[in-house]
Amino acid sequence: MVAFINTFLSYLLVAVIVAALAGVAIFIGIRLRKNKNKQLESEQTAADA
Repeated sequence: MVAFINTFLSYLLVAVIVAALAGVAIFIGIRLRKNKNKQLESEQTAADA
């Protein structure tokens, strides 16, 4: 029984780490895309003027 709990907690820890890395990757991706959209918008307004 102790081995089962130990294994379960080990896999739970791995799942939490994977979820945290995915969350950080999504956050970075959204931030980079927003910056790129802002840059493209400023270039387009400069080209229109």
